[in-house]
Amino acid sequence: MGTKSTPPGFQQISRHDGIFQEKIHDAYKIKQKLPEPTVCPQCHAVFHKGHWQWLAVPPDAHQHNCPACQRNLDHFPAGYLTLEGEFLLAHRDEILSLIHNFENKEKSEHPLKRIMATEEKDQALLITTTDIHLARGIGEAIHHAYQGELEFHYNPAENLLRVNWSR
Repeated sequence: MGTKSTPPGFQQISRHDGIFQEKIHDAYKIKQKLPEPTVCPQCHAVFHKGHWQWLAVPPDAHQHNCPACQRNLDHFPAGYLTLEGEFLLAHRDEILSLIHNFENKEKSEHPLKRIMATEEKDQALLITTTDIHLARGIGEAIHHAYQGELEFHYNPAENLLRVNWSR
């Protein structure tokens, strides 16, 4: 693992913990059962059989923002992925391509897993996601492809994951 310090309120987790499980439920998960079918007016995902899916939008569907679109509207990411180092600068386009391919694959199967924003700042990339598992998956995909240092810091009080990768 890396050598960066753990931010206050966060706990460092191991990459070898298996599938990462949240300690608390996501505040953006809809608590009441939505009438079926329901469509998100922003992204057109359809809530059907208890979860959000990419389906043809039924003409009589109810409307309700999906959790991913609501996070986007609120500017409240669940995952933060910071990438930095000389290797990133030399291979920026290749790494961004890997990131977007990974997101497209995940989003095609899970409509709530999306990248919210990609920001370049001080020779680093900051990527925000609507889902903690997407941030973790992207970090692991980059580490698998390019090695380097990878750290995970989870804040259970806010259900927030910070992933740092450098090389």
